[in-house]
Amino acid sequence: MVNESSSAPAAARPDGKTALDALLDLVGDDLQRVNQAIIDRMHSPIALIPQLAAHLISAGGKRLRPLLTLGAAKLVGYEGDRHIELAACIEFVHTATLLHDDVVDESDMRRGRDTANALWGNKPSVLVGDFLFARSFELMVDDGSLEVMGIMARACATISEGEIHQLLTANNIETDVPAYLQVVESKTAALFAAAARVGGVVAERPEEEKAALEAYGRNLGVAFQIADDYLDYSAREAELGKAIGDDFRDGKLTLPVIHAISQADDEEREFWKRCLEDQEFSDDEAEADLAHAMTLLDKYGSLKETVRHAHEYAEAARRALDPFPDSEIRRIMTEIVDFSVERAY
Repeated sequence: MVNESSSAPAAARPDGKTALDALLDLVGDDLQRVNQAIIDRMHSPIALIPQLAAHLISAGGKRLRPLLTLGAAKLVGYEGDRHIELAACIEFVHTATLLHDDVVDESDMRRGRDTANALWGNKPSVLVGDFLFARSFELMVDDGSLEVMGIMARACATISEGEIHQLLTANNIETDVPAYLQVVESKTAALFAAAARVGGVVAERPEEEKAALEAYGRNLGVAFQIADDYLDYSAREAELGKAIGDDFRDGKLTLPVIHAISQADDEEREFWKRCLEDQEFSDDEAEADLAHAMTLLDKYGSLKETVRHAHEYAEAARRALDPFPDSEIRRIMTEIVDFSVERAY
């Protein structure tokens, strides 16, 4: 483990571009092909299916997970076409999980837009999510690799386990850091890991390189989610596409509040219990309670501690790329780690 000061983020790009822009410069043509594959595979004679799926897929996400597949394939010198439809497969799995997540969480907004379940209802959202899972496995079958199917099947099972684990720990102030990280590693990092490993599999690289790519993706995924959890207590609504404190109002036990609760006295624990477990707020919008929660996070340095954890995983993601020779794509993939974490700070 490393502390925040030793995490050595990459220097800013001299051309002023973000790491994501730089990655798009290298794999942008492939991403266009991925997007076309997504459009082609969303087709159905049942009009609601492409309509609902397109609502979420076009909602402005960065396509980071399929970009990991494209970037990993380029890192190991792959020159074929298999990574295109497998990257689309990754995006379908991700979109399906978001559709299901929003139903489970009863969410009304995502990225500043109405969720699919808010517009069309829970039943269509769940069923279209199932459709996208089915399409993703069609893409795997078309690829024909049992290794790829195994990677993706395990990732989907792990994501489902993470969702269930999160349900069991929801609104429970006894949730600790290991339990939180287990959920994050399952819900978020598993798909990041699979996306990166697939890039090595299509190139038939040795196990050492595939494992390194998987470790890169997994650690990047955890760092990405920790940064997201930090954002809920720090960023403006326009940047987030949601109101500050949404996680607090939903009673979600994320890393900042878990740390503050671990330091809390009896009176403060009662406050956290009332807000997060009992969901009883002193006003309709929970503004006063959110303000007090922010005071407690500041009192115990909980946001700084969250940053420290994010940088530990970011450093592990950077180190995972050590087996690969220096190149432009390796430098950009290192910078993607910094981009994913530092967007919160």
